[in-house]
Amino acid sequence: MPQRSQIVLEPRKSPVQARSTASVDAILEATIQVLLGEGKERLTTTKVALRAGVSVGTLYQYFPNKSALLQAALKRHMDEVAEAVDVVCKEQTGKTLREMATALITAFLKAKMRDARTSVALYSVSADVDGMKIVQQMGGRINKAIVRMLATSSEALTTDPQLVASMLQGAMAGVSRRILESGAPEKQFDILHRELIVMVSAYLDAGSSRGSVREWPKTGSDSA
Repeated sequence: MPQRSQIVLEPRKSPVQARSTASVDAILEATIQVLLGEGKERLTTTKVALRAGVSVGTLYQYFPNKSALLQAALKRHMDEVAEAVDVVCKEQTGKTLREMATALITAFLKAKMRDARTSVALYSVSADVDGMKIVQQMGGRINKAIVRMLATSSEALTTDPQLVASMLQGAMAGVSRRILESGAPEKQFDILHRELIVMVSAYLDAGSSRGSVREWPKTGSDSA
């Protein structure tokens, strides 16, 4: 039996022509506008279609219901963040670890903060539209981009690049969430951006050939 999430959330079809793509873009933009203006409880497909300037029938060609609309809007947002990471990781090929970290953190946080209200609103509906699956998919894409970038560093890593990439992702995700949930993201951005770079740079120094010999802390399993 098909899973309920697949029946409810998957788009009916993907746009294949420029005109169709423009319609879908307009629908997703309208979804965000209605979400911000009226909240998720009052968001309806009729309101979104009206805001987008398309018929409800046109909207239903692509999205079967409200949940599918919100999931597609969240996915587009996460795609934009992943694309920003892809671009910066390619641009940083061959740079030092600190240069890579500074550029990566800056690009990631700016992508998250491009429209802070939208990011917060989409996170608020994430649990309702299987957002964890989207986050995991985008996280895998981002992880691969970071690993590829680290492999080109002018300084050799003495730590597994896969582990380093995962640690960087965790740190960036945690700080971005802290900024967005602060209630005043514009005020928090600069200081947390700067402190995150300092923290990550120290971590990378410790795990690189230029750092001192690393002494790993003992865990419960180590001492058992």
